[in-house]
Amino acid sequence: MGHGASRLRRIVREVAKFGAVGGAGVLVNLAVFNLVRHTTDLQVVRASVIATVVAIVFNYVGFRYFTYRDRDKSRRTREMTLFLLFSAIGLVIENGVLYAATYGFGWNTPLQNNVFKFLGIGIATLFRFWSYRSWVFQALPARETPAPPAPAPVLRNEQAVPPKTKQQVP
Repeated sequence: MGHGASRLRRIVREVAKFGAVGGAGVLVNLAVFNLVRHTTDLQVVRASVIATVVAIVFNYVGFRYFTYRDRDKSRRTREMTLFLLFSAIGLVIENGVLYAATYGFGWNTPLQNNVFKFLGIGIATLFRFWSYRSWVFQALPARETPAPPAPAPVLRNEQAVPPKTKQQVP
């Protein structure tokens, strides 16, 4: 197995963990969205923003303690600030799609609300994956591995030549 194959395995594992947390976050997001929508008189995008915020909190805990638990933890304030910044951008992307569908195109049935909420989550997830792994949960610096020893020089002659020594003058 080469270096490329192990790197690919690490990325696949990271995407799977991100997907597991993110998938649970989507379920939390949609459940809270529909709960708020059906138990309050809030407008659709406001209900969606509340659901997104709940999912952001859920996802942070999942990403920090599951997906990226092996990443640098030394700068938590920076990590949380960047997480909230990129999550807020994701919130705007996610709810911008729902807003455009609802108020721009008049697609405002419960089914349409859920379809465009889900579509917005999908688009925002691509942005979040890139930004979280690139900026928020940074990898620890790779440990320097010592270079393998250089191979011993191959002698062309079968006879070893003794090193030259200073000749003494009589």
